[in-house]
Amino acid sequence: MTGANDRAAVRGRVLSVASECVGLIKTGGLADVVGALPAALAAQGWDMRVLLPAYRGLAAHLKDTREVWAETDLYGGPARVLAGRAAGLRVLLLDAPHLFDREGGPYSAHGADFPDNPERFAALSWVAAAIAREGTDDDWRPDILHAHDWQAGLAPAYLRYQGVSDVRSVLTIHNIAFQGIAASYKLSALRLPHSEFHSGGFEYWGNISSLKAGLVTADRITTVSPTYADELMRPEFGMGLEGVIASRASDLEGLLNGVDEAVWDPANDPEIATYSARRPKGKAQNRAALLEEFGLGEVPGPLAILVSRLTGQKGIDLVLAALPDFVAAGGALAVLGSGEPALEAALRDAEVRFPGRVAVRIGYDEGLSHRMFGGGDAVLVPSRFEPCGLTQMYGLRYGTIPVVAATGGLNDTVIGATPASLAAGAATGIVFHPIDNLGLSQALRHLVQLHADEKEWARMRTRAMKTDVGWSSRSAAYAALYESLLS
Repeated sequence: MTGANDRAAVRGRVLSVASECVGLIKTGGLADVVGALPAALAAQGWDMRVLLPAYRGLAAHLKDTREVWAETDLYGGPARVLAGRAAGLRVLLLDAPHLFDREGGPYSAHGADFPDNPERFAALSWVAAAIAREGTDDDWRPDILHAHDWQAGLAPAYLRYQGVSDVRSVLTIHNIAFQGIAASYKLSALRLPHSEFHSGGFEYWGNISSLKAGLVTADRITTVSPTYADELMRPEFGMGLEGVIASRASDLEGLLNGVDEAVWDPANDPEIATYSARRPKGKAQNRAALLEEFGLGEVPGPLAILVSRLTGQKGIDLVLAALPDFVAAGGALAVLGSGEPALEAALRDAEVRFPGRVAVRIGYDEGLSHRMFGGGDAVLVPSRFEPCGLTQMYGLRYGTIPVVAATGGLNDTVIGATPASLAAGAATGIVFHPIDNLGLSQALRHLVQLHADEKEWARMRTRAMKTDVGWSSRSAAYAALYESLLS
């Protein structure tokens, strides 16, 4: 644990355990949160280090590298932990070539998951628990172990099963749809006690669930928005774990994510003509540039953007159903994303059906996404479920009015334009429910009407840009959580 001298300098030490971290490896919003928390919490007096797998080529990013932990046989081969600095963070990399030095992404290659994913991320969790139990060779030992999603779900479990009581644990659910399921015959291979393979432990329909193991053993559970925390106790959102989560309701808290306001800043974004809430003229210039870049013609109504994974969860089929009426009303749509082949093809078809009004770019381009937020009038986020979501926050930051489904963090971050909220001067976007074709169609009709009222549109855009979407208040909530665990 931290000594008296350390306590004078910091409030506590936190080991953050995750499979992704922005600046090093990213496939989704998990990486953004893991990468943002250390700096945000440093301002609150917390010393956080991030433990990640050393995927192929990642160790080359480390500076001031030193070995701080080693094991001769970690789930099938030798392993060591390298400490250093990367992407502005204090990083611990689990260097286990037999598990992580391979072609492909963090979890798969050529469209198929790695068959040894249970062992790979059990190893990450095992090392996290070992560092929490023993500390590193440079005398750093955490007060709190913070595990993220199923990939680190076994870390709190290993702590509990090994009888470690002086290190507290937190598990954050970023997306409960992914649970880390492994066959029961892997119990011994994953170094799990057979005595805990039951419905009150990590057993899940005859299999092992890494996420459930964390849910039943972590001292506290968080998720990434208050609404999602409530939704997780319902069958339509809990993915079979709603009962477990409901049983831990007193230990569950929804803490909103934030965005990096230095990276997402329309007043200083090198990709666009800069502007601000007080000086919004650059927005029109960016709109014209975006129309030209996407090959769109004159658009009398709102220019909507869609920057998303193209999946059913994200409600892309709802967008396709609502497009004809939206285009007929004067709107246009620019799309950037990739995902399910059928949805990609359907969007391509819409591009052909509505020339000059619908344009699609399959793939992802960070610079283009900034230009889209800079030039779009509105951003569509019609997700069927969305634990938190960052897209709508980027929209708020850039005055690109969010049109969102009433679910998860979308519901917690956007104030819908109703007669009451508009009269009170509070609306920052459009929120629709039910989450179906008619709901989105009605929302887009409302968008067209609001956009036509130039004065009201300008007021709403200004309010959106003044919304607090940064990490300062969010990190204070995490700091309070940590403090409560140590008190």
